[in-house]
Amino acid sequence: MEPRWSPRGPLRLPRCSACLLLLLGTAGFLQSYAVEVDVKDASNDTCLYAQWMMEFLIKYETNSSDYKNATLSLSSNVTHDGSICGNDTQAALLAVQFGEGHSWSVNFTKTNETYQADFITFTYNTNDTVVFPDAKRKGPITIVVKDTMHPVQLNNVFVCHNTDSIEGENVTQFFWNLTLQAFVQNGTIGKNESRCDADAPTSSPTVLPTVANITTASTTTLSPAPTTAPKPVENPDTGNYSLKSGNKTCLLATVGLQLNVSQDKPLLININPKTTSADGTCGNTAATLRLNDGNSRFIDFTFVVKNASANVRRFYLKEVNVTVLNHMNGSVILSADNNNFSKWDASLGSSYMCRKEQTLEINEDLQIHTFNLRIQPFLVKENKFSTAEECFADSDLNFLIPIAVGMALGFLIILVFISYIIGRRKSRTGYQSV
Repeated sequence: MEPRWSPRGPLRLPRCSACLLLLLGTAGFLQSYAVEVDVKDASNDTCLYAQWMMEFLIKYETNSSDYKNATLSLSSNVTHDGSICGNDTQAALLAVQFGEGHSWSVNFTKTNETYQADFITFTYNTNDTVVFPDAKRKGPITIVVKDTMHPVQLNNVFVCHNTDSIEGENVTQFFWNLTLQAFVQNGTIGKNESRCDADAPTSSPTVLPTVANITTASTTTLSPAPTTAPKPVENPDTGNYSLKSGNKTCLLATVGLQLNVSQDKPLLININPKTTSADGTCGNTAATLRLNDGNSRFIDFTFVVKNASANVRRFYLKEVNVTVLNHMNGSVILSADNNNFSKWDASLGSSYMCRKEQTLEINEDLQIHTFNLRIQPFLVKENKFSTAEECFADSDLNFLIPIAVGMALGFLIILVFISYIIGRRKSRTGYQSV
């Protein structure tokens, strides 16, 4: 039997439980809670079951027109009002509410053989000043994204231990330690499992350092890894990234990236372009490129236009945000940002290029090394880079090469001239002796 309905919507389901479990092993300012929702129908049979952990990384605008990143985690006061069992003609709904006016839900549809998640709806409330200090836009903001979950056989439990993520509209949603079954039959959770892609074994799994405790970005402490991680000695491969606004390319980037994380011994992590996807936003005066390397490393580059009202306008890199997750359990290893950059400066309508290695100081614990960089965050035409303005290192190199060639030629001319004078003198000496 389905839950009872009222004219205002579904009533709270009878004996529907939501149990909160503190995730052991985390410490510091960030506490992650697991939520367990067991939805029962009017006959007290389980019809929808889920246990999972999740966290949100949200980019928002401040009153000073800067952009900051906020991390929103599940709190201890989670409710589940509005969850629905669903049937052959009505979608099932898993809904939770938490914190200061935040809510999250996902609906499920089914066929005769399978069920799958359809859309995720997430509402965050920027009136929550603890999470969103100095937010320019106040009140609830709702986003809707398509879930990427594959169809699951009816009576099977969907399991995903490793971190998976979904991005959209300045929000990245992280999920891990997930156990889920929609349209449970006869009140009995299935015994067979269907695994997510993130749990699939790989030939070379990513191994990140463990954490002793998690604190603010400026005091993040990394514990020594059980074994010494190999230090990459080669420069990272160069990746090509782009963003589109409608059918038009609005941002182009070519760069090799390497993270330098300070430990007892520095840890270098090369960003692999083959496993890295690009997302972000374009605008007339601000643009953000987000790079996602295998759901373990997220790097945001924010560009802005200065002298917006002047005849000659220029853009530059203003902010970089880095988040590194533990690939095994989704915990945050490191989260750092720097919003005071004034680098990669070029005229609006041009691209910025620097083939030499550059270093971005995020904080005392983290640096980003860039190689073979070329970036154009505004006014891209015909899907191609515009004329490049080069960095000082490249300009100096281009300036020094002709000087070096000229000096070498001059030195060669002097040698020839000296040889000629010596030859002439020897010839005159020979004539005089005769």
